[in-house]
Amino acid sequence: MISLIIGSKGSGKTKRLIEEVEKRFEQSNGHVVCLEAKPKLTYDIVNGVRLLAAVDYGIDCYNSLYGFLSGICATDSDTTDILVDQTIKIGGEDREKLLEFIEKVGKLSEVCNTNFVFAISSAEEDLPKEIFYTAEKM
Repeated sequence: MISLIIGSKGSGKTKRLIEEVEKRFEQSNGHVVCLEAKPKLTYDIVNGVRLLAAVDYGIDCYNSLYGFLSGICATDSDTTDILVDQTIKIGGEDREKLLEFIEKVGKLSEVCNTNFVFAISSAEEDLPKEIFYTAEKM
């Protein structure tokens, strides 16, 4: 399942993502991973959740982000949830590439039985409507 936390800058997306990380960690029978653009959530994420920074791995576009997420799923079949903060900052502003990325991750989610949550800094009306065929708004 793919879920989106959508809102403009300063609307509380990261706070909602942190709350969602904690909720999923409490409910998970496996591993929970949180990915952020740059290290800043170190003291906000509950101990036991794997916190990673995209900048540390050279992730700078949606293709490399997809490859990274696929690698996590391939190497750890116990990963139940992956949550990504600042998705557009990591992957880029191009909304069509974001749509393609979400569609690919939707297929990955089905294959790996992993839930994904993406925090997206954007007005809902600025996103391609097709994105909601694959993902649901939280």
